Amino acid sequence: MKHKQTLTSSPYITAQGMTQLNKELTDLWDRRRDVVKALSAAAAEGDRSENAEYIYRKKELRGLDRRIRYLQKRMPDLKVIRDIPDNIDKIFFAAWVRLENENGDEVEYRIVGPDEIDHVKGNISLDSPLAQALLGKEIDDEVTIRVQDGVKNYAVIAIRYQQV
Repeated sequence: MKHKQTLTSSPYITAQGMTQLNKELTDLWDRRRDVVKALSAAAAEGDRSENAEYIYRKKELRGLDRRIRYLQKRMPDLKVIRDIPDNIDKIFFAAWVRLENENGDEVEYRIVGPDEIDHVKGNISLDSPLAQALLGKEIDDEVTIRVQDGVKNYAVIAIRYQQV
């Protein structure tokens, strides 16, 4: 499964993120149907206390139900942000931000809602310290954030938005 979010995290999400959550919920319901069938078949085999298939499927079903309940509770409260800001020279929600660190290395992140975090894609949460430091900044601005092993300094070198 993905990350655990608390219901106190920011309620914002991109349109792509909401589409992804809707797809995940549909896929979970489909998977749940398959697991219930497999669970019924395993239950029919007799003694459930020593039936590894039955025990595994019960555990899998609990995990699926937990994620389905979370999404059903979370999704109605999310606010989908579709519009790009009037001032595209500043960093706001859904911005792609290219940064340069003190070694001259470049990284690119997109500021998204906490339900869309994906470090492989460069999606960071609006609630993260880096995103919070970047909000409202412009090209050539510098930001410093505290990390476990000290501080990191970045310079903003590009900002872009994607129209949906």
